[in-house]
Amino acid sequence: MTSISTNDLQIFLDVATEAVLAAGTVLQDFLGKLDEIEEKGRPGDLVTVADRTAETLILDILKRHTPDHRILTEETGSLGNLNSDLMWAIDPLDGTTNYAHQYPVSAVSVGLMIHGEPAVGAIYDPFRQELFRAATGLGATRNRRPIRVSSTSELSKSLLVTGFAYDRHQTCDTNYAEFCYLTHLTQGVRRSGSAAMDLAYTACGRFDGYWERGLSPWDMTAGIVILREAGGQVTAYDGSPFQMATGRILATNGSIHTQLSQALQEVPPLGRWDKG
Repeated sequence: MTSISTNDLQIFLDVATEAVLAAGTVLQDFLGKLDEIEEKGRPGDLVTVADRTAETLILDILKRHTPDHRILTEETGSLGNLNSDLMWAIDPLDGTTNYAHQYPVSAVSVGLMIHGEPAVGAIYDPFRQELFRAATGLGATRNRRPIRVSSTSELSKSLLVTGFAYDRHQTCDTNYAEFCYLTHLTQGVRRSGSAAMDLAYTACGRFDGYWERGLSPWDMTAGIVILREAGGQVTAYDGSPFQMATGRILATNGSIHTQLSQALQEVPPLGRWDKG
């Protein structure tokens, strides 16, 4: 089993930072200049030349600094040493639909899992020039300054964020009921269109909690590290240990975690709402 030191984590964090900053420049350059936007098979699941160019640049950086690691990317899939205990999870453009419409709410996300556990993460919003970073035991920062989750302790006073999976057109298992229900129980629920930014914003206290389904490792890995190091909590919807493979996440400041978990389990199906 691979042994990783604090110095190793710092080196990996610096590599992730180099990658997201470089890719962020690509996203700035391509914004509003896209000639072609493609769908990847599911309605609304878009890919652009910006995604692909940013991913290529990230891969070049990771292969140069960490050639023995495994890499999982949204656009290419699994690469590198598939037997490695260390796996990078990359989303070169989280929020592609926003980006394609020139709505500047998207980010680059590069995270590292060690033995399957998120351990290093960097998220960069090139449009607000905000860099979120963290590594296990090293704390979390925004633009190199420490961040902490909010102190909100009542669900009724919280501001939440969520998202809707691409398969919402084909399944009844969506976030629609939860979105409506929690809008009534809180000060509001937002939908940004970028899971990475949702986790980063929860980590720095702009949101008090976040939940979503239908996610992939590249959506969550970096943000989970940042949130945990900022004092937040990550579990399954029901409060049990988080499992990456489920694609479901409940992430909060910790103080409202039990309340939000209970509320998610109490949500009535939309079809029953008119019956009181």
